[in-house]
Amino acid sequence: MHISHQLINWYQEHHRNLPWRQTKDPYKIWLSEIILQQTRVDQGTGYYYRFIEEFPEIENLAKADEQTVLRLWQGLGYYSRARNLHKTAQAIVNEYNGKFPANFEHLLSLKGIGDYTASAIASHAFGIPKAVVDGNVFRFLARYFSISEPINTSKGQKYFKNLAEELLDKENPSLHNQAIMEFGALQCKPKNPDCKSCPFINNCQAFSHHKVDILPVKKRKTKVRNRFFNYFIVQNASKKILLKKRTAKDVWHNLYDFPMLETERQIAEKELLNGNQIEHLFDVKNYSIKEILPTQIHLLSHQKLHIRFIVIDFADYAVHADFKAYSSKEIGKLPLPRPIEQFLSRFLHK
Repeated sequence: MHISHQLINWYQEHHRNLPWRQTKDPYKIWLSEIILQQTRVDQGTGYYYRFIEEFPEIENLAKADEQTVLRLWQGLGYYSRARNLHKTAQAIVNEYNGKFPANFEHLLSLKGIGDYTASAIASHAFGIPKAVVDGNVFRFLARYFSISEPINTSKGQKYFKNLAEELLDKENPSLHNQAIMEFGALQCKPKNPDCKSCPFINNCQAFSHHKVDILPVKKRKTKVRNRFFNYFIVQNASKKILLKKRTAKDVWHNLYDFPMLETERQIAEKELLNGNQIEHLFDVKNYSIKEILPTQIHLLSHQKLHIRFIVIDFADYAVHADFKAYSSKEIGKLPLPRPIEQFLSRFLHK
């Protein structure tokens, strides 16, 4: 039996009933694919429902302001996905009259849509025979054919894409693509796959050669950069808190956080507080330290953030030009980085 037929037979018996599989609407398919990048299905499903409720049509998303989109995205991370989502919705409304182009190359030209997402929309919404290649597909193909070519190189990605295209059921590309991804997600899992119940056990080269645990191969990752964020929390008599919008092209672009001093290393509390950093940051001389919280670690894709929160009090409260004071109600409408959101949820409810 052909690999595609085996995958489809397995899928029809074992697949999960996920909401975006019940539609051919390219908007909903695209939305689900963007949300599920770097996100688990169980986490992403709730966000999918919330976005569909808030923006039932692509025109609703295009008309929204970016802050609303970022706030709804809060907690998913990789915020460039949300910004690209918003920009692409506007492009489709303005350039394609609100209709997704039923053309692979046109889909690929849209912001935030790469080969995988374009292939998913093309096959699921329009029946165009384009193979999807995500982490689940890489894993299944690498193990079944015992391929040691690294999956995170341009050469490896091209090799796997060509192989996936060869195996694709051209008559039923959507079902085939759903099947191979689902098989990788549920059966051919990254760790402890259930090989004994696998329908491909007799033909899987990785199983035959005891390579299941070492495939697929990934080239060594980029070195992680350590950064040290010292956040200052200032609250006035009205309980308003100073925040600022991150406008620089850096992590958490267009999200809001506290006044912050970034240092090249983890400096001692004495060094942090005895210097003129606070005076320079806020242009004040009279202040007192109320609390210094232990440093916490927040991991991003290639960055390790060492975050310290320092609660301070000014004798004469004045809002610095770089910052703005927000009430807790106003903060509830702002898009916040996850560590800031978690801190505020505790701090505001003390």
